[in-house]
Amino acid sequence: MQLRLAAVVVVVVLFFSATTDAHNITRILAKFPEFSTFNHYLTETHLAEDINNRETITVCAVDNAGMSDLLAKHLPVSGIKNVLSLHVLLDYFDAKKLHQITNGTALAATMYQATGSAAGSSGFVNITDMKGGKVGFSPKDNGGVIHATFVKSVHEIPYNISVIQISNILPSSEAEAPTPAPSQQNLTAIMSSHGCKVFAETLLANPAEKTYEDAIGGGLTIFCPGDDVMKNFLPKYKNLTAAGKQALLEFHGIPIYQPLSGLKSSNGLTNTLATDGASKYDFTVQNDGTEVTLKTKLVTAKIIDTIIDEQAFKGSCPM
Repeated sequence: MQLRLAAVVVVVVLFFSATTDAHNITRILAKFPEFSTFNHYLTETHLAEDINNRETITVCAVDNAGMSDLLAKHLPVSGIKNVLSLHVLLDYFDAKKLHQITNGTALAATMYQATGSAAGSSGFVNITDMKGGKVGFSPKDNGGVIHATFVKSVHEIPYNISVIQISNILPSSEAEAPTPAPSQQNLTAIMSSHGCKVFAETLLANPAEKTYEDAIGGGLTIFCPGDDVMKNFLPKYKNLTAAGKQALLEFHGIPIYQPLSGLKSSNGLTNTLATDGASKYDFTVQNDGTEVTLKTKLVTAKIIDTIIDEQAFKGSCPM
């Protein structure tokens, strides 16, 4: 069976958390009013959170005039998110590197490609070192037509994050296309393709799957442990009783729609799908405004990414 539902799914790393050189794209761009619209939509689409949780990344910012061209298309927020995620390169390109591209061209994967929503090579961007010192940018699937050029470097933290300005929005019919409605999205497949395959497969093989399905009507948030964490925990999981296994899986869900922005503004005890009368299966949400942790009696987990964020779907959930 495949679980189909609409929810916000948040990947968490349990038992340990990685440390990175901190950067905050919202604060970086706040210093430059010419990028206020671009900055606003990074926050609105939750891309800012994804950018802050990654290392070795390049943000191709577009000024307010360039963003007006995008907004004139009246795309839904999901479409704007796809287009802007095409402007986040999963590699480090500062001004110096852009002008020293080997063989004059480079192909960069983007955050759009990483979502798994990009068809074929539509989530890649060609970077071309042109005559006269110019550097061009174009989506790989647009026939080689260069639509934007490098303007200037905005901010650099070497080999961590580079923020550059490009002249125009990168066009992509694929990114602008409507995304499937929440009811059409296979959540377990999405989890599996984003580093949570072990948790997804474990859930599908347990009665807890039905508990998740029944919770959809009122909204659902799933805290999904990454594959490495689940693999390390499986020996202990297999030794649990049937009831213990179900309770553990249900402990990773809460029966409300709670996006990361909401978690960042809340603290305190939170009931889970496993909470039942005297069974106090709850955890404590703690945050400092930027980082959210979930504290239990045994471990503290940090939220590191959002896989999917959709308003809760009201209605039947086919299996």
